[in-house]
Amino acid sequence: MVTKKRIIIRPKNTSDAWDDYSWETDPELAELDAAPVIRMPYTQYLLDYDVEVRRISPTSRQFSVDTLDGEHIGNCSYYNLDESKCEVELGIMIGNRDYWNRGYGTETVITLVNHIFGDLKVNRIHLKTLESNRRAQKCFQKCGFIVCGQLDKFAYQFLRMEIYRDQWHEQLTETEE
Repeated sequence: MVTKKRIIIRPKNTSDAWDDYSWETDPELAELDAAPVIRMPYTQYLLDYDVEVRRISPTSRQFSVDTLDGEHIGNCSYYNLDESKCEVELGIMIGNRDYWNRGYGTETVITLVNHIFGDLKVNRIHLKTLESNRRAQKCFQKCGFIVCGQLDKFAYQFLRMEIYRDQWHEQLTETEE
């Protein structure tokens, strides 16, 4: 568990299922995540969810994002860890709209990047975000990610963004001065 100014990032558990289900069945959130809207009943979702949160993967970790008072407001993760290339992919979603445009996404990204560079032997973190998702792009740029390309996949157009360990440490040093 990692605690920052306004958020806690913790491992996911089955108590998060209802929030995740409501977010994954929301057409706007699914579109922002370039994912299909979940159409299965909650009872089936919960069975699958329980299996997923118990699964341990050497190449990924899923976390919940909570406020300091324990409200589950979103999720973040790293995945596609490639130890030979020393890189990993990052993902984030603030699903609770009450927390949009208030800096929670930025704080979550900064916290997750600190965790990744602190705990994993990676030199590069990359991500993809929809070209149309300006809010996410602004957040990632504020956190030091730079655009490194484009990607067309499943009828979606993505921007690819990245940050390197040495850039991150330079950014932290400049922030502390």
